[in-house]
Amino acid sequence: MKNDFISSGRCVSDMKAHLVLTTKYRRGVLSGAILARPGEIMSDLCEKWDCKLIELNGEDNHVHLLFQYLPQMELPKFIGNLKSVTSRRIRTEFADAIEKVYWKNVLWNESYFIASCGGVTVSILRKYIEGQDAPD
Repeated sequence: MKNDFISSGRCVSDMKAHLVLTTKYRRGVLSGAILARPGEIMSDLCEKWDCKLIELNGEDNHVHLLFQYLPQMELPKFIGNLKSVTSRRIRTEFADAIEKVYWKNVLWNESYFIASCGGVTVSILRKYIEGQDAPD
């Protein structure tokens, strides 16, 4: 993964996260056509939140999203916005397919998985920090 440092005010950062959203009840509702749409929507939302979509893919019951964000971003609010906007738009644009699976206005499960990720492992970073020439 390429290091893309972002400068914002007094901070330089390179923060990336891996987000997984699952469909309600893990139902296989995301076809290839439907799966392509969240990527477009999420890319637009990332721009509005001053972050960058790096990669998006998934299967019929979940999506994986890799994005870069600024330290001041409120991740729970961002994720809530992603889920609500994509759910609303996908349910509108693919109403026939979604209504075959769900009788309520739902798409995503209430929970999600998120993990920070970076270019080095914790063990490599630990060795780098331990190797610093600390003053006596």
